[in-house]
Amino acid sequence: ASHSASPQLLPPPLSTLCVGPRLLPFQCDLSGLWRNELGSLMEIDKVNDAGEFSGKYLTAVTATSNCIQSSPLKGAQHDTTQRSQPTFGFTVNWEKFSNSTTVFVGQCFVGDKGKETLRTMWLLREEVGSPGDGWRATRWVTGSPPRQHPQGTESVPGKSPRVALLTHPGGVAG
Repeated sequence: ASHSASPQLLPPPLSTLCVGPRLLPFQCDLSGLWRNELGSLMEIDKVNDAGEFSGKYLTAVTATSNCIQSSPLKGAQHDTTQRSQPTFGFTVNWEKFSNSTTVFVGQCFVGDKGKETLRTMWLLREEVGSPGDGWRATRWVTGSPPRQHPQGTESVPGKSPRVALLTHPGGVAG
């Protein structure tokens, strides 16, 4: 019995895998003010040319009894000149009132009429006293809230409304 070798498929040359930027009428812009369904606010400053951004997050929900304060955030997203619906990630350090940190990862999608939706997942890690307590130190959730316009405003094609929903860390740090 002879064995014939299966032909191996080689990937196409790199030049055939690369395509130019997709030209969609709308592009996602993370900059601005976002609000989730629990009333938490996040403000992202202008995203720089490297895709880096900073801002602040004011949660409306917390598991601590401490006074809630605005917390710094830092993150990055893919280049929107190459991707109109970029992935992104950011970290919120709840340093002023909690012993936890939350990381968000997600993607911004833009619909046919310019409606933006963030699909995100987050992990919240709180400080615990020992490695044995690690099982209860991390919480996670996913979500898909759309960007919504404040009452009395309307959508302007190519412009992002400044108030919207953002997935919140359910019940812990919203």
